[in-house]
Amino acid sequence: MYYTKITGTMSVCLCLVLCSVCTPNKKPLDTSYQIGVITAFSEMVAADVKQLALSSPMTPAQAERLSSEVGEIAKEYDVEILREPNLIVTDLFPADVADGKEVFVIAKSNALHAYHALKSDMANLSPDDQLGRQMVARRFGRLLSYSPKKINQLLSQQTSFRTMADFGLIASNVFLYYEDLEAAEQFYTDILGLVVLSRFDNAVIIRISTSSTITLVDAAKGMHSADEPKTVAIALLTNQLKNWYDYLLTKNVKIKYPYKSKDGSAHDGFVAIDPEGYLLEFETFKQHPENERFMPILEISEEHKSNIPEQDLGFHGSIVWTYHKDLLTMENFYQNVMGLELVADQGWTKIYQVSESGFIGLVDERRGMHSFTEEKAVTLSFILEDLEGWHNYAASYQPFELRTDEISTGPDDRYRAFVAYGPEGYFLEFDKFYQHADNDALLNYLTKQ
Repeated sequence: MYYTKITGTMSVCLCLVLCSVCTPNKKPLDTSYQIGVITAFSEMVAADVKQLALSSPMTPAQAERLSSEVGEIAKEYDVEILREPNLIVTDLFPADVADGKEVFVIAKSNALHAYHALKSDMANLSPDDQLGRQMVARRFGRLLSYSPKKINQLLSQQTSFRTMADFGLIASNVFLYYEDLEAAEQFYTDILGLVVLSRFDNAVIIRISTSSTITLVDAAKGMHSADEPKTVAIALLTNQLKNWYDYLLTKNVKIKYPYKSKDGSAHDGFVAIDPEGYLLEFETFKQHPENERFMPILEISEEHKSNIPEQDLGFHGSIVWTYHKDLLTMENFYQNVMGLELVADQGWTKIYQVSESGFIGLVDERRGMHSFTEEKAVTLSFILEDLEGWHNYAASYQPFELRTDEISTGPDDRYRAFVAYGPEGYFLEFDKFYQHADNDALLNYLTKQ
């Protein structure tokens, strides 16, 4: 090991996203290139951009030739660099990526200790312990400072592991349940000015934004009853917050929490109540440290104008807020099973991107507008390209409990779907829609995604 002190700036920008260990060396070692990589990674580790980094695999003779200069780099950046002849083998990379080769492991002391602990844990695993192997691979990925999405991608390249996102996620949807479906539709179309995309004998699908919809269901014919707790809130994202508030007041829409604008806040909003008690949070997100990943997504989202005469109002996205007892379990589920990416972390809420403009927000029930309930009058829905592939994977590997074993087919073959249960009881429905005269507007909408 070598020890160094941090100086200088990040000078080798191309190496910021490099994962040198991902592919074996097939060309003669370029000494200057390898020194550049190790220097850049050392600077990243020193600046806490990465916990641990790996050089490209190389022969022992090649590593020996670099050893002296690597030692100087370690001193310069005050990091430890371990010459590693037995790189840990996990499901993150091909098993033979460093066979007969050495790598330089670049880290600070705590991360290097974690690496040795990881090797020990891996050595004690049974070869048949697939779950244990996946957990170690994820730990190794996190140690390399990879995002959950990147870890999922690497696992899917080396193993049978998949997430929902691998099966062509097109749009987000949510089912809400009503005693009076006609009155609910009138509210969403006449008052909010939203557009109907498709109509069924027991439901109507309504567009919110580019790739997010809401489905209003006749509770007498749905999976939930209207008297179950409405443990969900729908955030309607808009840049005309004050105008929406003034307009809804003229329509005598019930307001639960009035509009307030706060300087320095991460978001402003107000909460309205729909005809049967579902909460609608009209919300604008602002530049704020917790929104730095979220704002670029929102800023390029197309705004869909509402069909309200003489009103310039619209929405550019939606968030389905769900309420949980164990937020960490839910985070792991949406990242590692569903394959969604975290775009905003508010501490007690976590926002995940489902589609271009559709999001799911996980809320700690101790601080949210709802408390956790066992039953809930809501079904989260995901519209997929490869429904059969995702169903077959779910049936084989059981990442969640299926409500029924088979994919169901809707009337006139308009759609196919299956339903599962999330970790804290939310129903999850996965859908695909097919050519049908009554699906034309919906399919036109979906094919633009």
